[in-house]
Amino acid sequence: MSAPTAAHLTTPVEPVAPVPRRWWALGAICLSVLVLGFDGTILNVALPDLAVQLHADTGQLQWIVDAYLVVFAAAMLPAGLLGDRFGRRKMLIGGLLLFGAASLVGTFADSADTLIAVRALMGLGGALIMPLGMAIIPSLFPPNERARAVAVMTSGMALGMPLGPIIGGALLNHFWWGSIFLINIPLIAVGILALVLLVPESRNPAVPRVDLPSALLGVTGLGALTFGIIQGPTDGWGSLTVIGTLVGAVVLLTGLVLRERSQPHPMLDLTLLADRGYRWNTLATVLVTFVLMGALFVLPQYLQSVLGNDALGTGVRMMPLMGGLLVAARLSEKLVAKVSVRWVVTGGLLLLAAALFLGSSTGVADGYGWTALWLAVLGLGMGLTMVPAMGAAMAALPEDRAGVGSGLLQTLRQSASAIGVALLGSLLAGVYTDHLDTGSLPASAAHAARGSVSAAQAIADATHNTALAASAHSAFLQGMGTVLLVCGIAALLSALLVALRMPGRAAAGGDGAVDSVAKPAGDHAQSEA
Repeated sequence: MSAPTAAHLTTPVEPVAPVPRRWWALGAICLSVLVLGFDGTILNVALPDLAVQLHADTGQLQWIVDAYLVVFAAAMLPAGLLGDRFGRRKMLIGGLLLFGAASLVGTFADSADTLIAVRALMGLGGALIMPLGMAIIPSLFPPNERARAVAVMTSGMALGMPLGPIIGGALLNHFWWGSIFLINIPLIAVGILALVLLVPESRNPAVPRVDLPSALLGVTGLGALTFGIIQGPTDGWGSLTVIGTLVGAVVLLTGLVLRERSQPHPMLDLTLLADRGYRWNTLATVLVTFVLMGALFVLPQYLQSVLGNDALGTGVRMMPLMGGLLVAARLSEKLVAKVSVRWVVTGGLLLLAAALFLGSSTGVADGYGWTALWLAVLGLGMGLTMVPAMGAAMAALPEDRAGVGSGLLQTLRQSASAIGVALLGSLLAGVYTDHLDTGSLPASAAHAARGSVSAAQAIADATHNTALAASAHSAFLQGMGTVLLVCGIAALLSALLVALRMPGRAAAGGDGAVDSVAKPAGDHAQSEA
């Protein structure tokens, strides 16, 4: 759709009548996105087990995470349009069904490659769940309640994050690793039932058709970029495969942008970024997502393989991160009302930077107390950045562009997740391999030990090789410190940019232009529940 004109923003309109059951309906949407937050953290706790039981090296662990994220990010390009055209509730339920079916298949995966394929299918389901859940909000809530509704939805997804490590750890201690996917099934069943009973259908039949070439360019371009980054440490950054893949990714993604800019009704509507409130709040959300995925990739391996905790102990020890996030999510709305989104987000990014700098100094002799301290600060920073930024970004959109705008926001977030895991995981793997001493090991054992710290620890335990364990721990901490330091610098620079460039309260708070945007004639909400 074309960008809103000045007439759209200034013409007086009648206020949209709120849906009577809107807060109950929002609860149903929160149940739908809960499974995504739950699934993300429960998988990260399982990474050390997958490394050992499926013989997955660091590259395969990255792909187990990234296969989901790459498909998630690229499929969200058309997801918003599909929901707007055929019914947001209907497509959201379809996404939950696909996610549940893939989860069921994943419980019986017997190899890393099979699990990677399953994760890709789960990404396709997730691509329908998150953006459409958010796109339903403007059809339920008047403009003055939308920022709060988005904050509640974001908190709903965040609620799954602390539950994931604890329940996942308990399952891994008593059952096989596939049980972490089986737990999705009852959550999805309850979410679908709640959607059917509580959420009215909404659609906008006037939206354009899905552009298949653009969708293919997005999938292949992002997939090639991720593959090139992951293979860099293994094949060498100067190898023809890596260089060719990265160059191909740039060509494909450039082709996507050029094609979308030439379309009268683009799926990837980059004109939305012309709105400063949307642009800078989206940037802040993308940065936090990048940092979060990097932290969640390294933390479980550190807690389990270096500090020696089991899966449940690892999940419990990640609670300061999740606790800080939930506390900040509850405080963010009050803080925004007092000092504006810009300064809350800036403060959140500064807390992120401080936590990451503290984490990057973690040493072999440091116990869990130090880790718990910087994890709590990290969670506070994430909550104070992500919740208000996502709410303000969606509040800056007119209702008739909610599907496309939500799709763009989530596409950028999940792209940042995929690139974050690929880039930061490759950085971790490169530093770890360079510092690991495998001189006393046979060739096959040395190759396995270089694959991941979990594999090195398993070999050290089996052979009672304390020197290998010490070297692996030291090498991993070198890699983890480098990853967290890079993330901290990125957070600090982003805080400075947001403080200088993000608009103030009126542009970002949802009480500006969006309040005067009319509900489009083509957008229909139907009480089909």
